[in-house]
Amino acid sequence: MFTIEHDFDATVITLVDEGDDSTSPLQEDVVIEAFEECVVIRQVDQMTDEPVAITLSIAQLHDLAAALDLPEGSYRIEKRVVKE
Repeated sequence: MFTIEHDFDATVITLVDEGDDSTSPLQEDVVIEAFEECVVIRQVDQMTDEPVAITLSIAQLHDLAAALDLPEGSYRIEKRVVKE
């Protein structure tokens, strides 16, 4: 399950772990805040009960999206220049 909210300066997506089956433990919610210049991923650490945040640049986010569909290896995504 997930929710999407559009705030003034960001889109906020919350991923709620409903589990795949009854044997796997549920994970804390993941909150993704998409800003114009970066994406911040937040989750509460279950062991320390402290929030943890990871900030990705837009370039890192594009690389992550590309990596999800590629086999093992090392890659560099070429930037395309769009001419108007």
